[in-house]
Amino acid sequence: MNARRLLKSLVLALLVSGLFTFWLSRRVAKANHAPAPTKRRYVAASRLLTAGETLDRGSLQLVDWAGPEPLAGGFTRFEQVTGRAVLYPLAKGEPILDRHLAAPGAGAGLTANIPSGMRAISVRSDEVVGVAGFLLPGTHVDVLVTYHSDKSPAPKTVTVLQDVEVLAAGQQTRPDPEGKPVSVSVVTLLLKPEDAERVVLATSLGAIHFVLRNGTDRMQSASSAVGLEQLTDEPAPLPRGQGGASQPPALKGKPYQVETILGDKRIISSF
Repeated sequence: MNARRLLKSLVLALLVSGLFTFWLSRRVAKANHAPAPTKRRYVAASRLLTAGETLDRGSLQLVDWAGPEPLAGGFTRFEQVTGRAVLYPLAKGEPILDRHLAAPGAGAGLTANIPSGMRAISVRSDEVVGVAGFLLPGTHVDVLVTYHSDKSPAPKTVTVLQDVEVLAAGQQTRPDPEGKPVSVSVVTLLLKPEDAERVVLATSLGAIHFVLRNGTDRMQSASSAVGLEQLTDEPAPLPRGQGGASQPPALKGKPYQVETILGDKRIISSF
């Protein structure tokens, strides 16, 4: 009896072991015969590319992409990117994506870095006004103007614009890699069209000044024009024609009358 049970148990164990071995072999065979992932080739930089550089055949190469999904925004042919300008620096071998490039026909150099709907305007600066050379591309500034007017002969300073991005310092569109200051005479600002009009008007009124601000500070603070009366205890001078001692009121003469007699009528006129 015990021998019969032992035999049945052995047969059952062999059956389970065989089924498991068959299932495992099928899994292994299926894995070994799985199709290899499709290799794709995308256009990449063949050397270090700088912002504003126009792509040509010598700056491009094809690199393999073994990812399971296609590279979003990638290019597979050189002619798709030739002639377009690079917006950001790219390392050698880095695949070039559509978001890395300026729009077709946008031009090269500085124009490629101007987003749609924005304008670039150059404003004269000097070593002091330019915050001792630390107005570098990518920094943010406030624009101030000091002016005189007929209603206010004393100088006044007012903030024209806040949180303006510096697009270029001189002819440099990228900051120095080591962060060294660069003394320039012209600073190019990235502005909305209406803000560009304000800057042009401000340059015609007086001296332009730049105030460097933290690149992460986007706060717009309320401010009013500052004159001499805010710096000293002396009152601001009055415009011409409003200063000096007060004039005494003009004396009015006594009215006089003229009597006219026409027959039996008398007419009295007052002047």
